[in-house]
Amino acid sequence: MTLEDWANFSNAAIASATAVLALAWLASVAQWAFGSKAVRAERSARAAEPALAGAAISGAGSGAGSSDASGATTTATTDAAAETAEERSDLFGRVALSLTVLGFLVLLAGVVGRGLAAERVPWGNMYEFATTGIAVVLAGYLVMVVLMQVQWLAPIVLGFSVVVLGLSMTVYVPAGPLVPALDSYWLVIHVISAMVAGAGFLVGAGASVLYLLRTRADARGGAKGYLGRLPKAAAMDQLAYRVTAFSFPVWTFAALISGPIWAEHAWGRPWGWDPKEVWAFITWVAYAGYLHARATAGWKGRAAAILALIAFATFVFNFVGVNLFFPGLHSYAK
Repeated sequence: MTLEDWANFSNAAIASATAVLALAWLASVAQWAFGSKAVRAERSARAAEPALAGAAISGAGSGAGSSDASGATTTATTDAAAETAEERSDLFGRVALSLTVLGFLVLLAGVVGRGLAAERVPWGNMYEFATTGIAVVLAGYLVMVVLMQVQWLAPIVLGFSVVVLGLSMTVYVPAGPLVPALDSYWLVIHVISAMVAGAGFLVGAGASVLYLLRTRADARGGAKGYLGRLPKAAAMDQLAYRVTAFSFPVWTFAALISGPIWAEHAWGRPWGWDPKEVWAFITWVAYAGYLHARATAGWKGRAAAILALIAFATFVFNFVGVNLFFPGLHSYAK
């Protein structure tokens, strides 16, 4: 295949992966919708049990049997509805996971094709960083599904992935050689570490969002529907902390170690207060504050979750906003 063939293959694969992941997201939404229906049916059955028991006791003295038959029929119908909804939820869950794996593999093929078309690593501009970064996010998510059973994060992870892949088309650039400043082995080290850290930050942010929604629902009398099928709030809070604690040292290496070393080689100075450097440091400070507050001040729950989301917002702005709105030495990323 020629370089142009590889470029066309990459474009088709990435577009196809976006469509497959969109279907996976829809399947994940359907999974939780039917799961919510199953929860409501089960609660209706439990709520009806005391009334049916009371009717049976009062009917026993009068010899009434029709009320017993009617109650049994109602209970059986409710149980059947709950079982059907649960089966459909499981089916859509398997479909969502299968489509996620397929979408990841197709996206990975597109990323590899882009690298072959450009004859270099496929993350030399914003479009390539977005597509490769989402491949890393999906890889991390699938590993966590196997190890930690975090399928409940699918709507957020898949939704974020589809949005980023879709928006990446707006900054598409044809495959081509690197600008001189990027032509270094530090491109591999620095960017991969940033992608891995970003994947962890996304999972932590997703867990924090669902934690806030779950605690709010619990405070209002109990989580229902999709929120009722989530893990306990404390478990989601702990997951957010653990993945952030893992990602923070990786981000430290990317932003404050490999980045300045690369800048010294490329521009003759390790730090120059370029907008990208400034916002990378702001992100580092925000996540350092989050971890420090949890470790020393005992922050947990709502305050910690909000701080984690603020930190993730600075990461996203560093990735999108700085590239689009601030001129600087990193303008090649557009």
